[in-house]
Amino acid sequence: MHHGMSTLARPAGAPEKRLLVVDDDASCRRLIRAIFNAEGFEVLEAEDTRSGLERAEKEAPDVVLLDLLMPDGDGLSALERLKATGADCAVLMLTAEHDVKAAVAATRLGAYDYLTKPVDQEEVLSSVRHALEARNLRREVQRLRQRLSDGPTLEALMGASSAVERLAERVATVAPTRFTVLVLGETGTGKELVAQALHRQSDRREAPFIALDCGAIPEPLLESELFGYEKGSFTGADRKKQGRFQLAQGGTLFLDEVGNLPLGLQAKLLRVLESQEVAPVGGARATPLDVRFVAATNDDLEARVQEGRFRADLYFRLAQYTLRLTPLRDRPEDIPYLATRFATEASVELRRPVLEIAPDALAWLQRRPWPGNVRELRNSVRQAVLSSREMVIRRDAFKAAPGTADRPSRGTLPPGAPGASLRDVAAAAVREAERAAISGALRDARGNKSRAARALQTDYKTLHLKMKALGIRARDFSD
Repeated sequence: MHHGMSTLARPAGAPEKRLLVVDDDASCRRLIRAIFNAEGFEVLEAEDTRSGLERAEKEAPDVVLLDLLMPDGDGLSALERLKATGADCAVLMLTAEHDVKAAVAATRLGAYDYLTKPVDQEEVLSSVRHALEARNLRREVQRLRQRLSDGPTLEALMGASSAVERLAERVATVAPTRFTVLVLGETGTGKELVAQALHRQSDRREAPFIALDCGAIPEPLLESELFGYEKGSFTGADRKKQGRFQLAQGGTLFLDEVGNLPLGLQAKLLRVLESQEVAPVGGARATPLDVRFVAATNDDLEARVQEGRFRADLYFRLAQYTLRLTPLRDRPEDIPYLATRFATEASVELRRPVLEIAPDALAWLQRRPWPGNVRELRNSVRQAVLSSREMVIRRDAFKAAPGTADRPSRGTLPPGAPGASLRDVAAAAVREAERAAISGALRDARGNKSRAARALQTDYKTLHLKMKALGIRARDFSD
């Protein structure tokens, strides 16, 4: 069998819905044929897995009913082979009562559902209808993603606010150049989306886009991840390994959280940027490098430079062109679009009808400060879809994260206000205490966030997120 089954064309005039039943029980096949012919399906039959797989390849059914126990092999193996071909069909397993455990295993391998024999007419009709709905929704999302990956528009990914529009214009300006780009933005604002857009809109779009999260890899492994290594260059180097520099040859290398690079590696990265040559660890010879660099950070790199934790020369080399991403709380007009898109995607993934978000819930989402930005919004929507039992996602399906109360300007309850719960009162008191402590520390540090973080015995990133959530700006405390 060859790959690409899902691309087979349906013959002209063929019925819209085609079902294949693979079962050695002729009476079961007759019953399935009678049920689905009456529903306007074209029904195909196979009495063993070999002929069933052949028919599936040649005739591209919309849905397959596959018996778990067959004379020439088990249905689980047939399911795996069917999925391996890339077939775009929904698969439902038919099983006897005592095989339910194996049928559950089949759903993990990609089956939409399982049905016990003898087949119940209403149950099989309902399950096939739902399977086809889920497949059609999945196709729609795939088509949407394909359009997004082909197209240059960031608005479709991030929203249509004026902030995103300005960002898209700047991306379009710098993408075709050889400028190294530094993308600045809080956690979850979409820095990698911007890096991918820069790659798509450049003349390197057909070459690789390689990403490395400098904050997610232990420091001792970072150098070999970036540069690769020669066989025998250190204990355990039993084969040659290509680094991210070499993998990105001709394309774009995205260095996320570049502020986490240790100083020694910063010097080596600077040499690569300036010489456009790279040598693997343990390698004597440097080879030419043709890579466009995009770096990103949620840190205040300028403050790191002042503190001696980031090289000034590397900072200026990376920041040939700077893109600054607007946090989600400052573009609330994008929230309804993003939330609706995430709800649609989660509904398809969870094999549920597409759920809508109630207007009052959307309005509530727009009032949230979202310190985790778009990533936090997406997680919140996905959890709401999972917990909702209706076709509409209500306000109470969204769980507020600790310390993320509505913006004060949008009418939250002050401590002790009528109707404020004990939790509201406690959360408000904590926020005010944090606001006072952070403001006092920044005042003493004259706006230096690193000094303020040390005084508060917390880390820089936590202080940065707290300040964003509370609307505190360091520059308000500088001389």
